[in-house]
Amino acid sequence: MSPAGSSLPPLPDDVARRIRGLGGGPDWLDRLPQTIAHFAERWSLSIADPFPRLSYGWVAPARRADGTDVVLKLAVPNPELRTEIEALRLFAGDGAVRLLEADPDAGALLLERLRPGALLADLDHDEGATEIAARTMRRLWRLVPDGHPFPTAERWGLGFERHRARHGGGSGPFPALLFSRAEALFDELLASSGERVLLHGDLHHFNVLSAEREPWLVIDPKGVVGEREYEVGAFLRNQFEAADDLAGLQARRLDQFAVLLDCDRERLRAWGFAQAVLSACWSDEDHGGGGASAIACAELLDGLAGTL
Repeated sequence: MSPAGSSLPPLPDDVARRIRGLGGGPDWLDRLPQTIAHFAERWSLSIADPFPRLSYGWVAPARRADGTDVVLKLAVPNPELRTEIEALRLFAGDGAVRLLEADPDAGALLLERLRPGALLADLDHDEGATEIAARTMRRLWRLVPDGHPFPTAERWGLGFERHRARHGGGSGPFPALLFSRAEALFDELLASSGERVLLHGDLHHFNVLSAEREPWLVIDPKGVVGEREYEVGAFLRNQFEAADDLAGLQARRLDQFAVLLDCDRERLRAWGFAQAVLSACWSDEDHGGGGASAIACAELLDGLAGTL
């Protein structure tokens, strides 16, 4: 491990390219070596090479001066990172990784190191993975504090409106009828929502890791306010395309979630369908394309409407 991070390898080209596309990204990348060195000194860290799976930031294992293994996460400062910090503070390690230190203005988090750190995606048993996800969801949900900084499901749903604005009022590359149904259903579900709680917002197979102090803990919460049924959408969109019976897999997942979360199965399906199309809109917005997997999930869940 390096005390100042000066000898660490550069970010992979694809990660650096994504970060350069963010507001403030080029300057952040130019300052990254100095930022690593600053937090190595400030938090008394020895830092190892970053983890191989990076998306829009720099995340690496580190060790504190007292020998505690931790994780340093650095990203371009943004509102989503701030709400991640606030969500982790509210979860306080109950079902989630512990937040040890944070500097939201600098986009820096110091986190508990989860060992062995295997992904839920690596569990070769979808029924077991679904049960773990459901039980973790129930532990995380919190009443929303007054004056909270978190986005709401309503705000996230504005992605439909932005998508139409980018495509002259139409659905762009997505099937028009599917898009219209998802857009209308999202609004209907919002209008009829039950109690709103703080949700993880992105709880899927790659954001649940094995740990020592608990069997499984979540990372990377978005922190969004919505009804409980909203939470399952991200899980339904992941790890489904390799199944022999796609419809059977999703139907079984819905059955499990309905029982384990004590939620209405049809609302779970409806939210999963509408969110899958919304996710495709986000892909189109962020990358100028993509979203095929999300649309495939939406079509699958749309076909399960009214089934038991």
